[in-house]
Amino acid sequence: MAPFIDVFSPEKTADFLLIDCRDRGDVLTNLKLQKLLYYAQAWYLALHQKPLFDEDFEAWVHGPVLPSQYRRFKEFEWKPILREIPPLKPDDPVILSHLTEIVDVFGSETAVALEMMTHNELPWKSARSGIPLDQPSSSVISKESMQSYYKSL
Repeated sequence: MAPFIDVFSPEKTADFLLIDCRDRGDVLTNLKLQKLLYYAQAWYLALHQKPLFDEDFEAWVHGPVLPSQYRRFKEFEWKPILREIPPLKPDDPVILSHLTEIVDVFGSETAVALEMMTHNELPWKSARSGIPLDQPSSSVISKESMQSYYKSL
């Protein structure tokens, strides 16, 4: 897919997910945040035929990771992300509805359950083709494979 101007940046998407989950009584770890970001991008691609943001996910050992947001919250390791984040709502009602639905559908799952889900889906598996499950990788999960796979569901 050709690069484009972000509709809603990875940082703003992460902030919205963190705030919305906190408002529902759930504090996210970096692992769970990564999976919610992934499903937000994957389903936006499938439903709107364009990415929510331009940055690519990588097929890491524990599932899809958005490197910029992983680094942003790396200090929290496996612990809940407790950083203060100002309230944020997308101006675009389509994006607001989409991200809210992602939390509705996937937010109740544990981080490990979301990791297992991504491990069983074609985009992550294809990006890791031939790479042992326990070996680090920075292989990109293509937006095309995400869009094609989730659109078919």
